Amino acid sequence: MFIQTEAMPDQSRMKFFPGETVLTAGSAEFLNGESAKRSPLATRLFEIEGVNTVMMYTDFIAVTKEEEFDWQLMKPLILGAIMDHYTAGDAMIINVEESEADTELESALDALFEPREEDTESVNKIKELMADRVTPAAEQMGGDVVYKGFVDGIIYVEFVGPTEGLTGGMTNIFSHYIPEVRAVKDYHDAIPKPGLDTPDGRAILQVLDERINPSIASHGGHISLIDVKDDRAYVRLEGGCQGCGMADVTLKQGVEVEIKNVVPNIIAVLDVTDHAEGSNPYYSPGKGGAPAK
Repeated sequence: MFIQTEAMPDQSRMKFFPGETVLTAGSAEFLNGESAKRSPLATRLFEIEGVNTVMMYTDFIAVTKEEEFDWQLMKPLILGAIMDHYTAGDAMIINVEESEADTELESALDALFEPREEDTESVNKIKELMADRVTPAAEQMGGDVVYKGFVDGIIYVEFVGPTEGLTGGMTNIFSHYIPEVRAVKDYHDAIPKPGLDTPDGRAILQVLDERINPSIASHGGHISLIDVKDDRAYVRLEGGCQGCGMADVTLKQGVEVEIKNVVPNIIAVLDVTDHAEGSNPYYSPGKGGAPAK
């Protein structure tokens, strides 16, 4: 078995082409050993010291390493793990029983994203542009963008890997070819959340959409409002903001100030991000503010 490798613009990422099918369709992302339990190959790869994330596509595997490790030392181990997987004949993905809550959420999203007949032409064009323009750009970043649905002028997608920064460009492309497209959003934003459909929630969303996210998009970042409870707003930092060494400064000196100016009822903006899972932060901690790229 001959496995080819390909370096990526982000030096912490590398593609591995086994010369055989990886996934029959779509992509799969594994951010840690726990999520890798549903994939024998991902489990093998996470046993290698220095492996940070694993992504699988139809014909290649993308691996992200921790910064202090060297590809020259890791590559033979990764190649060996891939070869062992195919030699063993194990399944690439195994079925994992979903919780009742996960099943209910999936059913709710399926109903929400049920295509309407009048949107058929637009949806077909969206999928065409996704394949021709978005997917190649996402793969260059070591990630993927998966189409989920088109509702009331909003294209909902799943951002896999560090691809949140494509949001602005995607919105421009889609709205140019499909005038009824108003925005591109993470499909999580379509999940009903208590507290968002309130005057304070709507005002905060407007601040994020119109004043904050356009500014941080140049860093590949995005901030989502998760919920509003009483006098507190809960946000999640995504893309280049996740794991960023300047995240706390951005939140306290920028985001919180902007939100409080518009919504005086809010006394605190709380970050619910798991920054340990950030795979492509714009600023790496401990680097004196130097861009990670």
